[in-house]
Amino acid sequence: MAVSTDSDAVAPDAPPAAPRDLPFVEGVQRQVDYWAIVWARTWRGVIVSSFLSPFLYVLAMGVLLGGFIEADPDELEGATSYLAFVVPGLIAAHAMQTAVSETTWPVMGMIKWQRIYESMLATPLQPRHLVGAHLASVALHLSATCGLYTLVMLPFGVFESWWGPILAFASQVLCGMTFATLVYAFSTRNRSEEGFGVLFRLGVFPLFLFSGAFFPVSNLGDVGSWLARLTPLWQGVNLSRMFALDNVTWWVAGLNVAVLVVLMLLGWRWSVSGLTKRMIT
Repeated sequence: MAVSTDSDAVAPDAPPAAPRDLPFVEGVQRQVDYWAIVWARTWRGVIVSSFLSPFLYVLAMGVLLGGFIEADPDELEGATSYLAFVVPGLIAAHAMQTAVSETTWPVMGMIKWQRIYESMLATPLQPRHLVGAHLASVALHLSATCGLYTLVMLPFGVFESWWGPILAFASQVLCGMTFATLVYAFSTRNRSEEGFGVLFRLGVFPLFLFSGAFFPVSNLGDVGSWLARLTPLWQGVNLSRMFALDNVTWWVAGLNVAVLVVLMLLGWRWSVSGLTKRMIT
């Protein structure tokens, strides 16, 4: 008869093994099926709200209204037409709006109303996995919207170089993701949907109107123009327009990118900490 040794015996009161810390990429991948179902159910509304309506707005502002505006490249930051001036900035501004829309009520719904995050956290998933997957879905939405805009605008002579559309597209997505992380962080700390109304009235709408999308910020005067240049949206609008018009001042472009990247990283950190405090502690 075999005799068990001390090395083979297992203490009856041995503590259970600690759960494996799920790698970030694996945690995000486990949510792909959920977000694929969400996209399959909502893509029609996404097309209308994120592309068709803004595209008609571009035609109205850039083509119809632009036909009555005398374009002076010295006044329009190098643009030879108002359409060429307004389109790059408007796409960047729309990227901001799309990102904000995807990270306000949808985030609160998953936390407070539908409580989807609560069910996800009952699995090995952690808050950072949830934030990563949600923001990845936002990035896909931004890429689709800005990419479609860029392709549709190519025949209108908006872009002055072959590489302009590529870098302008990248800057638009970067601008949108900066706002996505910052607003996501705000949403995890917001207890009432009334806060979103304040965000749109005092944040999104003023930025949309006064960050250089429709007219040069120099028209705001010395103080107003500098205040506009401090906003994240102006960084994205300026990048998008410089690349589209092939009128790049590289040190300014580098500074714009650095500001957006730093804000995006801060927003990511605040998003993870905010969701952790809201759902775990």
